[in-house]
Amino acid sequence: MSTKKLSEWYATAICGNDITSSCLYVSALAIVAAGQYAWVALLMVAAVLFLFRKIYGEVVGALPLNGGAYNVLLNTTTKSNASIAACLTILSYMATAVISSSEAMHYLHHILPYFNVNIATFVLLLIFLGLTILGISESAVVALIIFLFHLATMGLLIGSCFFFVWQHGFSILIDNFHLPARNGSILTAIFFGFSAAMLGISGFESSSNFVEEQERGVFAKTLRNMWIAVSVLNPMIAFLVICIIPISAVESHQNSFLSYIGTLTGGKWLATIISINAVSVLSGAVLTSFVGVNGLIKRMTLDRILPNYFLKENKRGSTYRILILFFLLCLSVLLVTRGQLAPLAAVYALSFLTVMASFALGNILLKLRRSRLPRPEYAKPGVVLLAFAAIIIALYGNIMTKPQYLVTFLQYFIPSVLIILAMLLRKDILHFIVNLLQSLSKNYKKYTLTRQRSLYRSLKKLYEQDFVFFSKGDDIATLNKVMMYLHENEVTNKMKIVTILQEAQQPDPKFLADFDTLDRAYPEVDMEYVTLLGDFTPELVEELSNKWGIPKNFMFISSPGEKFSYRVDELGGVRLIL
Repeated sequence: MSTKKLSEWYATAICGNDITSSCLYVSALAIVAAGQYAWVALLMVAAVLFLFRKIYGEVVGALPLNGGAYNVLLNTTTKSNASIAACLTILSYMATAVISSSEAMHYLHHILPYFNVNIATFVLLLIFLGLTILGISESAVVALIIFLFHLATMGLLIGSCFFFVWQHGFSILIDNFHLPARNGSILTAIFFGFSAAMLGISGFESSSNFVEEQERGVFAKTLRNMWIAVSVLNPMIAFLVICIIPISAVESHQNSFLSYIGTLTGGKWLATIISINAVSVLSGAVLTSFVGVNGLIKRMTLDRILPNYFLKENKRGSTYRILILFFLLCLSVLLVTRGQLAPLAAVYALSFLTVMASFALGNILLKLRRSRLPRPEYAKPGVVLLAFAAIIIALYGNIMTKPQYLVTFLQYFIPSVLIILAMLLRKDILHFIVNLLQSLSKNYKKYTLTRQRSLYRSLKKLYEQDFVFFSKGDDIATLNKVMMYLHENEVTNKMKIVTILQEAQQPDPKFLADFDTLDRAYPEVDMEYVTLLGDFTPELVEELSNKWGIPKNFMFISSPGEKFSYRVDELGGVRLIL
């Protein structure tokens, strides 16, 4: 039974809550960094985001599968490269969850100043852990209500700011522009402001993580809608703020910044509405993080990057072990940063920017290695390189501003990469441990024999996983590339090469000879050649997956051309490797 797909506004709301919630804190961050030129930096960010609309549109249009940067690199390069992108995405989700929940509680504290913000942040994360374990995921209807309420609230704030400026004039703006530029010069101020302001587009990648749930053609519209919202809200709020308060007052009110502005321009009632809105939209971003990371880690586990331990489900069908792990990681970030906005924002920015850079690299690889793959739009190479350069500049600026925050980022990134690499190399590690135990067997025979048997069982389970390559009658060079990819990226000694034939059609004798040659070249792999009558369709892929017990993400095809009848996402996760 087909699942109802998300229409434009429902899909926009889910990812829009994530990206537009940034206006609640990014204006303050940009003003602290760039002073009176923060709005210029935010306009530059909007220009970079415009470039990325094309980049994302091409990549996800060609490979409309969930997983974001991980999916792109998995289908254009090696599994290890895709795994690094996945680590960065998980870090980005961690920082999103912590910074959004912390900011939500700071805004609630503005209304009810009777609780400890860090404890309340812990409680909010715990609540969302419980909700997602119970199986309550992102509701598109609720997301749309929150999104519209957020836009209406920001519209009300902007209107009150215009009214305040109309009543009081531009004297504060003039005074602010008479101040010396931050960091010594206007260009330097804009550079650091641009680096800080890039945090304002975090969440732009969210739509690519649930593209399979969207109606056809909706993804490009979500990118357009998010770009318009961010391009209008963030620069305008930053400009109006420097018309209303001295720049020196910004830093001291950073944690619930827009509520403070609302108090000045509209009174306590407006500040209360802004705070309520902030709690709802930031909480929506926390829920998006839990749901998004759950899907990503589940996909990685199914791809045998992480152990099957994480696939355990409760009665409601939730993979609760993934959710608990994510909660504990978020809690550790909260403890390390002590809930302070600046280090949280730095970890957020570094992880998010590297994910954006991964998408730009994925676009370049798509052009080079999957040139035959149909795509609805095309980003010119110059556009991709310019966008990539902008991301590198923003990364450099963030690291220069607070080098110590790079250490916080690396404290999480390096261990996660090492764990992932250990999982990818587990075949070699298990063999090494077996050899080590054999060398010790003389002195500890009983213990080592038990361990060896257990390790051999684990290795046997890894090697017995079947993989499938759907061949169109390729030559031996192509088939050899498939086997080399399999050797470098997967652990198996079983391979089915499948050719779909029409009635009365016979396999090419040259192909059969090539297959026999390849079979002899890889004696350790049990290769099977299978011919089937019919057409290559999503239904056939589904049927073979069920019949053979082989997950569809362990099935491969070469890049289809323009004449291919189906989109890649209709094949249910079949991977491109040539």
